[in-house]
Amino acid sequence: MEHWTSCKNKFDLSPDKFGELRSSNDLLTNPDALRQRVAEDGYLLLRGFLDKNKVRAARNELLVKMERNGSVDDDYLEREGVDLSLKSEVNTKSFREGDAVRALTQGGEMMAFYDQFFAEPARVLDFIWVRVVSIGAATGCHFDWVYMGRGSKKLHTSWTPLIDVPKSGGALAVLKGSHQFSELISTYGSIDVDDERSNKKFGGWYTQDPLEVQNQFGGQWQTTDFEVGDLLIFSMHTMHCSLDNRSSDSRIRLTLDTRYQPASEPADERWIGDNPIAHSPAAKRR
Repeated sequence: MEHWTSCKNKFDLSPDKFGELRSSNDLLTNPDALRQRVAEDGYLLLRGFLDKNKVRAARNELLVKMERNGSVDDDYLEREGVDLSLKSEVNTKSFREGDAVRALTQGGEMMAFYDQFFAEPARVLDFIWVRVVSIGAATGCHFDWVYMGRGSKKLHTSWTPLIDVPKSGGALAVLKGSHQFSELISTYGSIDVDDERSNKKFGGWYTQDPLEVQNQFGGQWQTTDFEVGDLLIFSMHTMHCSLDNRSSDSRIRLTLDTRYQPASEPADERWIGDNPIAHSPAAKRR
């Protein structure tokens, strides 16, 4: 039996502890049902929802920038099917400021979905999180709220794979039911990592061991083999982590995190504007 791990810690693969993410494509024309599904599961998996050409354009843009900073070489670009002529076309803006990345995350299907989901115009946080995960690396178990909880309580995350991300390539895993763990939400889930008054006991990650939170509070870890065009959406208090990237061909896991909320509600000041302050000293509270 395959043993899936996160931060080198094994998952319990018993059927009640580990399973497959549920697709919500059948609910796409019913916003009320989508909102109900999030209330039940804490997430939405939309298969093949995004324009694959837009996704690949964002991937190519980022890989060219990675080649420029020495993270990958021309052989890697060619292996990924990137036209090397793009090296002379891609601008020199930072990763998150690329035209193709912004076209994918700040327009098109993505914004149309959130307008429908919120039943009012949506706002995307200006900061775009580009995730480059090398072989052997993973993300520990956490709530997103602890990093971006100063604004709307309706804030949601879009996790967008820019390449096929199977379980062996570091797929994201969600702890189903964790958005209803009231004790965890009122303790760890209520901190602000940039506020020294609340973050003394907890850091950003709750744990690196997926069994720890599961043994304490329950739930089933769910994941899947993601493909280009898939989209995973979840709430700020949905516990998630990633599997270790064990790609057999030394493939980097390349994904985007972007956040959306009703435009009518206040936004976390750390992640908006032309030059977001992020987790800089300007964001600190004491």
